[in-house]
Amino acid sequence: MEDCHHQQTVTVLGATGSIGTSTLDVIARHPSRYRVHALTAHRSRDALLAQCRRHRPEVVVLGSEADAGWLRSRLIEAGLAIEVRVGTEALVEVAEASEVDVVMAAIVGAAGLLPTLAAVQAGKRVLLANKEALVMSGALFMDAVERHGATLLPIDSEHNAIYQCLPTEHRGGLSRHGITQLLLTASGGPFRGWSAEELATVTPGQACAHPNWSMGRKISVDSATLMNKGLELIEACWLFDARPDQVKVVVHPQSVVHSMAAYSDGSVLAQLGNPDMRTPIAYGLAWPERIDAGVAPLDLFQVARLEFESPDEELFPCLRLAREAMSDEGSAPVVLNAANEVAVDAFLTGRLGFTGIGELVARTRDALPVEAASDLGSILEADARARHEAIAWLNRR
Repeated sequence: MEDCHHQQTVTVLGATGSIGTSTLDVIARHPSRYRVHALTAHRSRDALLAQCRRHRPEVVVLGSEADAGWLRSRLIEAGLAIEVRVGTEALVEVAEASEVDVVMAAIVGAAGLLPTLAAVQAGKRVLLANKEALVMSGALFMDAVERHGATLLPIDSEHNAIYQCLPTEHRGGLSRHGITQLLLTASGGPFRGWSAEELATVTPGQACAHPNWSMGRKISVDSATLMNKGLELIEACWLFDARPDQVKVVVHPQSVVHSMAAYSDGSVLAQLGNPDMRTPIAYGLAWPERIDAGVAPLDLFQVARLEFESPDEELFPCLRLAREAMSDEGSAPVVLNAANEVAVDAFLTGRLGFTGIGELVARTRDALPVEAASDLGSILEADARARHEAIAWLNRR
């Protein structure tokens, strides 16, 4: 069965992170179907070297010339003829390269925007695991998908679940297709049920220990503050042409129901599975077909019960801030995202308490007017302004 497929060439942006390594795991299970063209990493040169040995890409990209030099000599020692390149321009080039069919966009944060957009503009199949690209440039991004005929498949487990629960053609607003609401599930993070006093004492170590998913430090903190769910709410609005009031966040501690779509006839469709990112990744790689992802089947008897509750937006204000930013439109989501990146970094480095994250985001938003953000220049300007303001607030404290 496998051998009758045209072998697809894949670039993995952010190859050494958890999404990148899961993607390579799925690819390795289907060698006749997929071949790696390029792998990129910001700083993780050792991990990238190991991936070069295993997956034999044609090109790799690193963030600094020093790391690239180190990797070049190691590859020569290993007898591997792999080209090593550096910087944003190289990221863009491996994302839009003519020989590439599929681009996994898994660079965390604003850094992923330019190469992801380049892949879209080159009409690739783009597996979107970088939520910031859509949060920052939603209208521009979706317009580019349409204009360049790219195939956009969401990889976030929640958006992938919704995608699986919607009709194949769902553009043009939800109500057109009889959909009344998108139900975005959230585990509630490690601090569900904590008091305000307890939250004030949270350490980076506690915030990075997610109960159900294995993730990087930034996204783990975002999950703990519920900002991750806020960014996903914004992303869902763009992906599925939804208004902020049509997307409801539901806390579901077991992380078995990945998200749901409610229809006007009373039906609610849900996608369930074990919490393993290889499921949505395999879905994106093979769509519209299904392939083995290496994920154990869901044992409902072992799960036994599924619980649902509403999120506490008083204790976790980031969710409310994100919904408000989506309603304000323009530069508001850009400012939200930039301020949050500064806040999370400050928390992880001990310069800001856990509850200060939401405060810093709110202060930054209040300090800056909402402006139009229709082109890349204005988006990047709004991003820089928000970072500057957020850092200034930190320094004034």
